[in-house]
Amino acid sequence: MTDVLVYATVALPLVSGGLALLSRGAWLHRLVVAGALATAAAAGALGIAALAEHADPTEGPWYVVDAAGGVYLLVVAAVGLLSALASPGYLGPPRRGFFPEHRSRPVYYAALLAFWAVLLAVPLVDNLVVAWILVEATTAASALLVAFTGSERALEAGWKYLVLTTLGLTVALLGIVVLYALLAGDHVSLATLDWDAIHAGAAGADHDAAVFALVLILAGLAAKIGWAPVHNWLPDAHSEAPPPVSALLSAALLPTVMLVAWRTLAALEPAVGGTGGALFIAFGLVSLAVAVPFLWRRLPLKRLLAYSSLEHMGVLALGIGFATPLALAGVVVHVAGHALAKSLGFYATIPLLRRDRTLATDAPVSLNSTSPAAASAVGLSLASLSGLPPSPLFVSEVLILAGGVAAGEIAVVAVAAALLALGFLGLAHALIEGVAGDAPREPVASRRGERRLIALTAAIGCGLLALTAGAYALVDSALVADLMRGVA
Repeated sequence: MTDVLVYATVALPLVSGGLALLSRGAWLHRLVVAGALATAAAAGALGIAALAEHADPTEGPWYVVDAAGGVYLLVVAAVGLLSALASPGYLGPPRRGFFPEHRSRPVYYAALLAFWAVLLAVPLVDNLVVAWILVEATTAASALLVAFTGSERALEAGWKYLVLTTLGLTVALLGIVVLYALLAGDHVSLATLDWDAIHAGAAGADHDAAVFALVLILAGLAAKIGWAPVHNWLPDAHSEAPPPVSALLSAALLPTVMLVAWRTLAALEPAVGGTGGALFIAFGLVSLAVAVPFLWRRLPLKRLLAYSSLEHMGVLALGIGFATPLALAGVVVHVAGHALAKSLGFYATIPLLRRDRTLATDAPVSLNSTSPAAASAVGLSLASLSGLPPSPLFVSEVLILAGGVAAGEIAVVAVAAALLALGFLGLAHALIEGVAGDAPREPVASRRGERRLIALTAAIGCGLLALTAGAYALVDSALVADLMRGVA
């Protein structure tokens, strides 16, 4: 049964995307909805099965279904489904952009579903090289989607994203080659870079060479994760991409690529020791420090959410670097909470930008007077992302910092806590100004759009509260203990 779910999870969105290229009119939307629901059901069932059997991971010819994979599958499945369902509200009537009017919607859906399929495959693969190939494959589909509108700014953002992330992944490939040369010896086999094989070979590997390979791999993947100082593509791509694509980029792509980095760290741990964790901590602190000044600026909503992604990828890096049970429990909650809150923020921009294009370049003000539904969605998103209790991100950040104390990283925890407090103040100010403010405008959202957004906000709000309640059950749980073993 696991084999069927694994292949269905990857195949369903690819088949749906291929059929979308051949479809027109109402059939196109129905096909995409059906394919998205089937994909989410298969991926959700696989993720739940992985978490239910977290003590006994299932391995196949090219895949592994373990605790870490289960967490990420559920997150990517949820964000992908919401993005597919939210896309009709963004696309609206056919319009000319990067593609001709009659082709734009089929191409958009085909690229979106292909992007989603690859993201679902990354947590499953059992080999570093295959994971790298899949991460590289996400670049083509997502760069096309970033430039989808065909505007000058979108084309520039798509080109920047394509060049910078491809350059970073080239550096990561060099690190993989170094690692293969270190571990392969006289045996020429791709299986040398299976996660378990790397872990076994690292026990007798040279420390300096292993650290060198890890530095190259992490520095390369950092460009795709969006860690500072190689995050330059992130604000432009998130700002110019269609909102459903921005949600997938921020809530699914960034943390999924981080899982590849995390697995690499865990696999090389016998050779690199604490050096690997220190690298994650360094990326985390630098990302937090770079993000904070931008969170204090008056930015358009999508650009503000992009810099918030930089901050939260830094938080996750710290949790992985601390590598204590408390910190890893915080990482699990943070990945899920960030995905829900960030996706809601991007989806809220759909009705706003549809009627008021100035919000693409101006900071939002007094959304409550223009769209109460959008104000509620933006308010919940920013409140959660800032770490305002009872947000699950507040709980996860406390767990990660407590995990840092347990790891003996007192100075790092002090600096991180100060940076998180500054980030909270910046987002809180944006929340107050954006939702309340004192510059009322004409209403910009339709009644139908209001109802849909209210329903989505209520559903995600319930999900966030459930995560907050569930966070306490994760501490000292067997799931976290198996997660620590299963990542490698």
